[in-house]
Order: sequence, then C-alpha cells, then structure tokens
Amino acid sequence: MEIKLEFVRKRSEFGRPCSFSDYLAEVTVDIPPDPSLADDFIPQDPVDFAFQEGPVMAVHEVNTERAQVSVKGVNHVEGGWPQHVDPKNPELTSRYREEVEREDAYTRSVQHLGSLVEHCIRQNNAIDIYEEYFEEEDEEDEEEEHPSAKTISVIRDPNTTKRMATHISWHPDANRAVAVAYCSLDFQDSRKDMSCDSYIWDLEKPYSPELTLKPSSPLVTLEYNSKDWHHVLGGCYNGQIVYWDTRKGGLPVEMTPVELSHRDPVYGACWLPSRTGTECFTGSTDGQVLWWDIRKMSEPSEKLILDITKEDQLQKALGASALDFAPTMPTKFLVGTEQGIIISCNRDSKTPPEKIAHIFRGHLGAVYSVTRNPFFPKVFLSVGDWTARIWTEELMDSSSIMETKYHTPYLLDGCWSPVKPAVFFTAKSDGTVDIWDFLFHQKEPSLSLKVSNDPLLSLRSQDNGRILGCGTRLGNVSLLEISPGLCTMRKNEKTLTSTMFEREARREKVLQEKHRERLLREQERARARPEEQEDPQEVFKKAREDFFSIIKAERRRRGQDDPEE
Repeated sequence: MEIKLEFVRKRSEFGRPCSFSDYLAEVTVDIPPDPSLADDFIPQDPVDFAFQEGPVMAVHEVNTERAQVSVKGVNHVEGGWPQHVDPKNPELTSRYREEVEREDAYTRSVQHLGSLVEHCIRQNNAIDIYEEYFEEEDEEDEEEEHPSAKTISVIRDPNTTKRMATHISWHPDANRAVAVAYCSLDFQDSRKDMSCDSYIWDLEKPYSPELTLKPSSPLVTLEYNSKDWHHVLGGCYNGQIVYWDTRKGGLPVEMTPVELSHRDPVYGACWLPSRTGTECFTGSTDGQVLWWDIRKMSEPSEKLILDITKEDQLQKALGASALDFAPTMPTKFLVGTEQGIIISCNRDSKTPPEKIAHIFRGHLGAVYSVTRNPFFPKVFLSVGDWTARIWTEELMDSSSIMETKYHTPYLLDGCWSPVKPAVFFTAKSDGTVDIWDFLFHQKEPSLSLKVSNDPLLSLRSQDNGRILGCGTRLGNVSLLEISPGLCTMRKNEKTLTSTMFEREARREKVLQEKHRERLLREQERARARPEEQEDPQEVFKKAREDFFSIIKAERRRRGQDDPEE
C-alpha cells in the first residue's frame, strides 16, 4: 500500500515575500511542574564529560620524487655584422667601423646618447643610492639574533659499501664544487666490494658526482690548487701521492713511485705558493715530510724526518697525523703528530734538524687537526683527544693560552672561521658540531648542533664562512648553513680578538715564570737536605693510599656502596 502526501499551491504564490508584524508575546502552552514525578528521577553524581580541545589531525607520509637537474651552456657568437663582413677578420671589422664612424647618423646618435648618459652620471654623483642610513640598527638586530644553523643538503657516497669521508676540499672558484676523499681507516678492513674511488661534487647537482677520481689506492686527503683550479692533489692510503687535471678526466695524470713514497697513509697534503704553482708537500705517519713537484714526481725534491731529538733518525721520528700551511708564512708549517706533540718547522733552515724549530706539548692523544688563524698567523688551533687548544708561537716552551673543556666524546677535526677571527668549529665522535665564539662564551660553545648519529671525521668551511661541510663515518657529507651572526665581521672584532690573545699570552707567561720559580725552590730544598731522601716504596705506598681514598670519596659522593679493597 503506497501512501502519498500531495501539497498543491498555485504558481503565483511561490516566492511570495514574508509579511511580518509586531505584536506582544503570548503563552501558547503552560505545563506546571508535578512534584509527584520527582520520585521517578535518579540523580547522577558525579557526571563525567570528555571533550577534545584541539582539532583532530591525521599524519600522512609522502615520498616525493627527486628532481633531476641538468646544466646546459650556451655558446654566444658575435653577431650584428653585415653579411659581407667576417667578424673573425680584424681588417674587415676595423674598416667597417671606420665607415660607420664617418656617417652623420652615427655622430648624431652618439651626441644624443651622450646627453642621456651624462644626465644619469650627474644623478649618481649627486645622490649615493647605496648609502645605508640605518647601519647601527642593523647591527643591533644582528647582535640580538640567536645563533643557529640548518642542514641544506646531504651528499652521500654512491657506493653500496660505505666508506669514511676523510677529507673535504672546496673549489677555489666561488666554492661551486667540493672534492671529497673516501677511505676506510679501520685496521685491516679488506671488504671485497669496497671501491677506491673518490668524487668531485657539483653543489647544483648533489645526486650524482661531477667527476669520479680513480686512484690506485683509496684517498685519505684531497686538496685543490688555489693557483690552478684544475689541479687536484691526493694522498693515498698506501703512501703514494697522486695528482689530477680535471680537464683530462678522472684518471691520474701522474703518481709517485711506491718505493720513494711514504710508507704509511698520507694524512696531510698542501700546495705551496710557488711561481709555477706546481710544488707541494705531504706528511704521513711514517715520520716523514716530503716535498714534490708535479712536473717531476719520480722522486721527492726534499725530505724532513720528524725526529724531535734532532738526530735525524727515522726510528725515532713522530708520525704526522695533521699538516697545515699558511700562504702568509711561506717558509713555516705546522705538523700534528700521533703522540700529541705539535711541531713548528722552518723550511729555510740549513740542516734538517734545524728545520724543527719549536715543539708544543699538551694533548694526551693524537692531534687530528692543526690550523693557523687566518687573521693572526702566529696563533693556531689544535684538536686532539677530548679538547681543542689555542696556541701562540710567541710562547715557545709553555702550554696553550686557551682551551675548551674536556668533552665526553672525542674531538676528531676542527677549523677556524675564514671571516671571524674569534670563531672556530669542532667535530665530535657523537656526530655533533660545536661552534665556538670565545668573545661571547669561553666555557661553552655558542651553538651545538647534532648533525648525524655517526662520528664526524672531517670539517671544512667555505671561504665566505656561510656554508660548513661535515663528513661522517658512513661517507655522508652534510652541508650546514650558518646564521649571519656567526659569519659576519662586527666592528672592532679583530681588535678585541687581538687584545684577548695578548692578555691570555701574558697570563700564561706569568704562570710559566711562577712554575719555574717553584721548581727552583724545590731543587734548592732537595740540595739542602740530601740525606732526607724518601724511600721509593714508601712513596708508592702513599700514592696508592691517596688514589684509593679518592676513589672511595667519589663513590660515596655518587651514592654507591663502598666495596672492600
């Protein structure tokens, strides 16, 4: 049975406007309360009501496709000449220019354009359009800016078997490319499918290398030539020195013979600012520093054995784990050793022992990095064990003038900022980069950034100080962009930094003199009482008791039980 309800209205009544009228309110229905119904209701106490203040959100994951970027060039050919004039023929072009310059239309055009250009020049001379009216306000804003850094790109080792990114070198031409040395430094790492290749990466195409370098042995270090950008110098794991000309491809142009090369991995390689731009020198853990000329790499041109006893014996040499050379001091260079000693060398000395000028002691482990300050060449930074230290060559026989606190993880690399004299960077084994600015903080870094879960082995800043490259143990190179406050020179910053270095050097000199006076007093006391020499067994027993008492006190402080000795 179908039920229908039909409502019929005339078409003329559709859309008729409503007619409202004002009248007083009236009660249509009035239901008074019934008290007898109250017994039927059950009170609910307590009453719980849940509500969600924030909006309901969903998490969605999207895997975007990589954009493949290609670089294409345009060859511009000189044009605008008539068909009968060959632009490659200088006689025809000069003759045509003379004909055009004789015409009246050319003279009128030059006069008309000259008046317009003269008007613009007068305007530029009258008003400086580049004048900054609010420099002080901008500087105040920069000072208030909190230090920060962010990862802008990550370059990954394209090989399946991952290796360490042991060294980074930026292209001298506006840092448009970066060369990365890949090598496994693990003892007796003999994986079958491990590649020996290293790569040069174009920053505009970080997904594929611009050039693949194919050495005979994995590269530990890699350096661009600042004079000839196409020349790249590499130090191999087997001790050989190799150089490439990037215009000729990825195969080496020449390499040193194995029997005359280093006997250990080459941890440092530097170009020398010679006239020809072909000289370089290298350092290795075999205890030698060798000088080379890439025009003749059959043998080293000079040799230095790092024997601090100055006996020139290779058996007593210290292994070089870091090397630094500054063009502002063309005859001097620094060597960081595996034994924690830093050696300052002078190449101009006559004999090899005299080339070892000064020795700096302070690190408990190997020195992984040593670099001179770009503004104050006599001041240099060293990184090793758990600290980074700042030294000056004006104090030869003293300790460092400044140092960081002892970190829990190892410090594996470090470098100065090329634009700020008081800023330097350190890389740690827990994957953290610390940025220090000791004009503001001397005990804590201005910024500490977790870059990777893997140890950071290499660190290098661009010439503008804005981009920082960090190489990890798995071969990833993270590019960090630093905030402007950490890469912009402020007023009087160089003067303040110089004053701080001088103050710390004076303080260290005073402490050194007091230490010498104390040693002299102790020697005098020992000479005055020669019969009261202590028994070595008693000294050992007392030292043992003091050691265990310190351990017990530390355990009690930490709230642990005191075990029986």
